[in-house]
Amino acid sequence: MVDVKIPGHIAHELDAKAETHPDFTVVTFENGIYPQESLTYSDIVVQGRKVAHALVRSGIGRGDTFALVMRNHPEFIYALYAATLLGAVMIPIDPRVKGQRLKFMLKDSRAKGVLFTSEFTEKVLSVLKELPEVSVIGVSCKEGMSYDTSASLPLLNDILMGPEMPPPNQRCDDIHVPIEIIYTSGTTGDPKGVVVKGSRLAPYSQLALFVWQYTPEDKLYTGLSLTHGNAQAVTLMPSLMLSIPSVISTTFTKSRIWEICRTFNCTTFSLLGGMMMGIYGETPKPDDADNPVRLVLSAGTPHAIWENFEKRFNVMIHEWYGAVEGGFAHKPPGVGPLGSFGKPLEGLMEMKVVDEHGIDCLPGKTGEIIFRTLGQKTEVEYLGKEKDSREKTKGGWLRTGDKGHTDKAGWFFFDYRDGGGLRRSGDFIQPQYVEACIAAHPDVSEVCVYGIPSEGGAPGESDLVAAVVPMNGQSIDAVSLFAHCRKALEGNTVPSNFQVVDEIPKSASEKNLDRLLKDRFSKDAGNVFKNSDNIAERYNTNTKS
Repeated sequence: MVDVKIPGHIAHELDAKAETHPDFTVVTFENGIYPQESLTYSDIVVQGRKVAHALVRSGIGRGDTFALVMRNHPEFIYALYAATLLGAVMIPIDPRVKGQRLKFMLKDSRAKGVLFTSEFTEKVLSVLKELPEVSVIGVSCKEGMSYDTSASLPLLNDILMGPEMPPPNQRCDDIHVPIEIIYTSGTTGDPKGVVVKGSRLAPYSQLALFVWQYTPEDKLYTGLSLTHGNAQAVTLMPSLMLSIPSVISTTFTKSRIWEICRTFNCTTFSLLGGMMMGIYGETPKPDDADNPVRLVLSAGTPHAIWENFEKRFNVMIHEWYGAVEGGFAHKPPGVGPLGSFGKPLEGLMEMKVVDEHGIDCLPGKTGEIIFRTLGQKTEVEYLGKEKDSREKTKGGWLRTGDKGHTDKAGWFFFDYRDGGGLRRSGDFIQPQYVEACIAAHPDVSEVCVYGIPSEGGAPGESDLVAAVVPMNGQSIDAVSLFAHCRKALEGNTVPSNFQVVDEIPKSASEKNLDRLLKDRFSKDAGNVFKNSDNIAERYNTNTKS
């Protein structure tokens, strides 16, 4: 048995596994109609060292930053290995990011170079024209992607097909240095770069063993982007470190998730609340419950569909709560009340709900959820934002910015994101309940409920908008949809408007980006239907998004 030089150090751990279990297939990338790509520990180390040499040739070493713009592909793991080997810092960027937002991230992180897949060549190069200090390290052209040879860019394919190489001389053996900058969703403004040190990733394996209770017989699945902390914490790192096979889709697909799990015999998968609503909104099938999945690790299960989701698909939900900045709580299957995201780990972490003055809230009263790890200093490092970093941990507690409450037994419940609560006629409205009702309509494939300023002008009051994606590109029967809502919902929660869209824009963490929907909303637009008596007349002339 080969000893790991520094336990928890990703490159050291993978080097050791490549010696002891070189041919163990640890991760398989599933790519729909294109051939899957399966990686052994030997593959990761051999290819990761080639990427490390490419970084060195681009002038990237310890402490330097480089960006990655791609969907879920093996090159992500190669780049992560290379970063930890060199002590460089990887910035995984959600592949949906483009334009000024992409420019902001590259500039804010001071990236010296970028790796990307050829499908994003145009959007990356358009930004790099304004950032001459950022070089192209390599472009990966995957099967099914086109590549413009006239661009004369270095091909990562050529690098990976080249000869094996030894580790670079510039090795970093410090587990406490930064290895990633993961940007927050930025749902309310510019995203912040959270600096993640190598020592932060080691505990993920302990969570997998003692909280998720993964076993060697499990096979993990995710369709979440690896640019998001969830996919790394729940799937990728436990798989790599514990030698538990995993399957990772290039992109999340709500319509194929059960097919994928059956094909690869996956026993557990991770998702987020918005994804769960999308899966549940698919047309029920007779074999929904016939699948190998035993456990769904979910962050943000909508209370309105929790029980029905478990019954329909014959799974158990392990709910949890956390953020890339820190904080953790969980509710194991069958324990605690439905709708709760759980409790912090007893004896290790402390969580409470406080009002605007920092005073503990009584059970049932909504306040801010704050968190700290016992026996440790609470720290968050936002890249280049010392004031924001201090504010985030004011008083020694991590200020989550999430609003929630507890019950009398100490179980925690999420209510809404600070600044994101919807109030109508004095009542706070939980969008998930409205979404669950609308998702049950046969015309609707996906839905996002958000608020716009009330036409009545009441301060803090919102009118409800339900953005809906038609099922299979068909028409939306707005008359039927409003009638469905009036029958199933309390009058105060019936949407004021339906906004028919081709897709719901999402962040890397699959959160609905309702601010983008708000930007596109106009009450006079042809894809917007108002809850009024003349809706049937409007629907006759506006049936498509």
